[in-house]
Amino acid sequence: MGRRGTYAVGNDVAYTYETVGKIEDVKVLFGKPGTGLHDLPTESHSSNMYIKLNRDGTLNMLRIYGDDNYLKAEIGYHPEPELTGNHDFVLHIHYYDKEFNRTKAEYLDYDTFKKYEKYLVGRK
Repeated sequence: MGRRGTYAVGNDVAYTYETVGKIEDVKVLFGKPGTGLHDLPTESHSSNMYIKLNRDGTLNMLRIYGDDNYLKAEIGYHPEPELTGNHDFVLHIHYYDKEFNRTKAEYLDYDTFKKYEKYLVGRK
């Protein structure tokens, strides 16, 4: 787990996240103290997904990585005013390209929800 241009291009880097649990076969990560990291990694060493939970144990974010270790999608639960027109929390998805540009938030469609449902703790 590292930053763009590191692990995915063959450079080994120090871990800045710690595994604090698992949901099914997916690691739940937390940024190590002093790193200032609040999101999940933009690339993956070996996993296809990582999860971040809120303090109450519900889903905050699920990041999905491609076979090339780069982030390809992010399912989140937080306000997206451009999508909803308000500041209510909403389950949504963003897609990423290789330069880490992401799409505007989209509502999570039923098929995608069902595919990842077991990882979306506390979200319906």
